[in-house]
Amino acid sequence: RCTYSGRPFGEESFVKETEERITTERAETKPDPETDGAPATLAKALAHPIRVQIVRILARTDGCVGELVEQLPLAQSTVSQHLKVLKEAGLIRGSVDGPRMCYCIDPRGLRRLRMLVAEL
Repeated sequence: RCTYSGRPFGEESFVKETEERITTERAETKPDPETDGAPATLAKALAHPIRVQIVRILARTDGCVGELVEQLPLAQSTVSQHLKVLKEAGLIRGSVDGPRMCYCIDPRGLRRLRMLVAEL
């Protein structure tokens, strides 16, 4: 028979202690939607290669939708949808410039991303 700390695994007190320890460990590491949601949202926003490319472009210079469309192999509506996801995640900001919508990196969102990744 296998043993743990000199006691057989099948021994009732050992089984009970092990179950209690596992229950306690699980309770201490329960997912927390408050804190786990932010990294998940940011990860989802950066999960698409085009969105990563958009962030890289905007890290170099601010850009309006039309300018971004010229740099990407996508239709304007698709670029706008990707921008919406990044904006909702707090990674970029948008502002109206006459008839155009222009975007830039949100420094707070980028700092938050760096902090959350460092905490993983």
